[in-house]
Amino acid sequence: MSKLKVIGEKINGTRRPVAQAIEQRDAAVVRDLAIKQAEAGAAWLDVNAGTRSSAEPDDLVWLIETIQPVVEIPLCLDSANPAALAAGMRIVERTPMVNSISGEPQRMEGILPLVAEHGCSVIALSMDSAGIPATCEGRLRVARRLMAEMRAKGVPDDHVYLDPLAMTLATNTDGAKVTLDTIRAMRQEFPDAHLTMGLSNISFGLPARSHINRAFLTLALAEGLDSAILDPLDREMMAALIAAELVLGQDHHCLSYTRAFRAGLFARSEVATTRA
Repeated sequence: MSKLKVIGEKINGTRRPVAQAIEQRDAAVVRDLAIKQAEAGAAWLDVNAGTRSSAEPDDLVWLIETIQPVVEIPLCLDSANPAALAAGMRIVERTPMVNSISGEPQRMEGILPLVAEHGCSVIALSMDSAGIPATCEGRLRVARRLMAEMRAKGVPDDHVYLDPLAMTLATNTDGAKVTLDTIRAMRQEFPDAHLTMGLSNISFGLPARSHINRAFLTLALAEGLDSAILDPLDREMMAALIAAELVLGQDHHCLSYTRAFRAGLFARSEVATTRA
């Protein structure tokens, strides 16, 4: 089992198969995604009803009611709509994570009270009304304001998952370096907070994305990342994660690595090479 807290990304209404399942109320598709991600080691399941804003509260409630009977892990309610989140909070059985707040006033004012009232963990994006700062220091300034607001509302630091924001390398090849610098700085300044991000954003628009994602994940782990929104069904990604944690000294006695090996996580070609 990975030490990194994985937030499974697959149940997202912006993905065409999931959007179709939501529209047609096809519970089998959603439940299958939930079960497979939980079995693959996700600590939470991100649940995003998609872009139909008028229907979002009903859609989110349907997703929660569909998923809860088949998995035991908590959900990460993914919406910028306070009405949808409030509707979800009324029926969710396990205290969820909320994805997400930011430095934008309407988001802070609409969502932070729900987080505080229900004792949720929350993802906090390092952006505000001016957008995503281009520099590490700019993102830190936003994070400081966010932390101050959350502390004022009684949200403990260890309930906060700061997101340093991964931006695609296709438009800025320095983007990964800025994010890694921000992870390092956030870990030093807010040692009790968690750090997470949407990992695959780094490779958006580029070919062979999984290679970029795996390399970036390894570097981010070394800087202090302890959570990520990713696809736990990507076996190569999960294998890279387990191996990176071993190399970084996070897998005492190599237990997670050897268990993953015995469970068949690593590719057959790699197993054959080890035995040769």
